[in-house]
Amino acid sequence: MSASQKPLETSATIRHDWQLHEVEALLALPFNDLIFQAQNVHRVYFDPNEIQVSSLLSIKTGSCSEDCGYCPQSARYDSDLTPEALMPVDAVLKAAQQAKEQGASRFCMGAAWRSPKDRDIERVVEMVQGVKALGMETCVTLGMLSDKQTQALKDGGLDYYNHNLDTSEDYYSEIITTRTYQDRLDTLERVRDAGINVCCGGIVGMGESQVDRAKLLLQLASMPKHPESVPINMLVQVEGTPLNGTEALDPIVFVRTIAVARILMPQSRVRLSAGRKNMSDEMQALCFLAGANSIFYGDKLLTTDNPMTNHDQQLFDRLGVKMGGSSYA
Repeated sequence: MSASQKPLETSATIRHDWQLHEVEALLALPFNDLIFQAQNVHRVYFDPNEIQVSSLLSIKTGSCSEDCGYCPQSARYDSDLTPEALMPVDAVLKAAQQAKEQGASRFCMGAAWRSPKDRDIERVVEMVQGVKALGMETCVTLGMLSDKQTQALKDGGLDYYNHNLDTSEDYYSEIITTRTYQDRLDTLERVRDAGINVCCGGIVGMGESQVDRAKLLLQLASMPKHPESVPINMLVQVEGTPLNGTEALDPIVFVRTIAVARILMPQSRVRLSAGRKNMSDEMQALCFLAGANSIFYGDKLLTTDNPMTNHDQQLFDRLGVKMGGSSYA
């Protein structure tokens, strides 16, 4: 084997000093070499045959003032979505109980806000406390937070806060103009400083370049502490949104993105998130082989379709994987 043919050397060491050229080199590896390295890293910290399962519920739907180009919940787009006010606490807890019975260990609650009002946080804290009383981990995604709101969520027992970067800083303005990249980083820092676990990833297939995908992964891996959960989403194209009609991403490129996320952030749960409805079983199996070890379970992801629960169970049976694992390794 010539020097140019040798796989890039990696290890399962936790690093925060990755360089862009290293991430790009990983993304460009021969596919088999990349998967081999991702599997080796994955097995240091996780059971390779275990998938953590989360369930996601939209607790407040639509009428969002943001202009995220992928999102049908924006009030700016005609996506045929029916707005819904913040759900009653008892209805949320009923959904959480059902998710638990179906095998989910974490219940995630999403609200379409740019930033919540303090009175909204009070209701959400009630939901968090009720879900925790069921014995489940809790996660919410509510937009940008103030210090006071972040502390209220922490005091209420929140386990995880989701706030995705979506894409690279360079490409960000092509997708969103109503909040800045720094706004997102500030929210993440506020959440981390409060002692809440971070769930942060991005969306691929939005017309971004390979360099943009590398820069997104680099940003995540350069955080002082890696996100405990890293959702990697494939764009779900929704009629009426600006990104509808975007050229579909090569599935192999998506799997490569999963594998590099695993190598860069060895201890993180890498979650196969939005877009699974349009993925074949074989593609999902490749994602698990590449180091994805978490999914969202249930027939909806906020407002877009997700594989039915029984189909996921059948796939797990075929692959010989089990549901389990809850916390950061």
